Amino acid sequence: MSYRVVHYINQFFANIGGEEMAHIAPELREGFVGPGMAFNQAWKGEAEIVKTIICGDSYYAEHEKDAKAQILEWVKAEKPDMFIAGPAFNAGRYGYACANVALAVQEELGIPVLTGMYVENPGADLKNKVLIYETANSAAGMRKAAPGMAKLALKLMKGEEIGASCEEGYMPNGIRKNFFDKERGSKRAVDMLLKKLNGEHFVTEYPMPSFDRVAPNPAIKDLSKATIALCTSGGIVPKGNPDHIESSSASHYGEYSLDGFDKLSSADHETAHGGYDPVYANDDPNRVLPVDKGARGRYLAYFTFANVLFLLYYATVGNGTAVASAKAFAAEYAQKLKKAGVDGVIMTST
Repeated sequence: MSYRVVHYINQFFANIGGEEMAHIAPELREGFVGPGMAFNQAWKGEAEIVKTIICGDSYYAEHEKDAKAQILEWVKAEKPDMFIAGPAFNAGRYGYACANVALAVQEELGIPVLTGMYVENPGADLKNKVLIYETANSAAGMRKAAPGMAKLALKLMKGEEIGASCEEGYMPNGIRKNFFDKERGSKRAVDMLLKKLNGEHFVTEYPMPSFDRVAPNPAIKDLSKATIALCTSGGIVPKGNPDHIESSSASHYGEYSLDGFDKLSSADHETAHGGYDPVYANDDPNRVLPVDKGARGRYLAYFTFANVLFLLYYATVGNGTAVASAKAFAAEYAQKLKKAGVDGVIMTST
């Protein structure tokens, strides 16, 4: 008899649709759907997905309490040996839903759970509470993620001991186990130091947390003489997206002119962003990039600027974009803004 698994996925991986179908309520289907096939193949009959739960990312984000209650009801009725969510890769809302649903199943039903996502996914914040398998930042990593998750899930179902994160592929969760090493600590430390001095690869035994702390710059002394630029991660680009900025996991940013525009309109600008419903942003791009007089009144006229708006703006898509990439974008165009004499930036999101 094979182990029984319930699988949670979003509307995209269920082949229902993209952002335009992210509003769909939870639904229950028999057997596997989409990536569930890869899990079943990896288990080779030892386990199988008996039910798949599908929920739109927007629906879960907007109706978390109701969605979670419905999902728990279905999982409880099925009495599975394992609950798997995702993998979500770097899709933020999907990752959040996967981690939170998995945590609820674990805490309220006592069923083993596993989810998977990229290390920078917001859902990864729960890695110390729920087991999260580390994946690539896009669905291109599915071929590696599914077999790895399937292997780890099978160990959980069999009640086998789980090894270290570096061995099993899950994100470090703060749990440490004592063991006897072949070499004493002083020798390991010297060996590590020699590798570091020689520029060789080494792995620390005690990785330190990385904190991103940015000290605020001094306030602008005279706002009446300031030049302010607009930048956005909300994906507002000229009509047709001339630089082909990706709707998710953006690899670059765009530099665009505001010369001649008192406001943006659906005739000349649109959003390239794939992480939110684009209808309202496309209808009025000023909702994301406040170029219009109303937005100027809210943001700028309050400070009675004399030299108001820098005539170039910079845009990218924050949806699923790696933090390292976002930092690199900003570091590059910040130098352009500084060279142009810009005094401050209004950075908008979605």
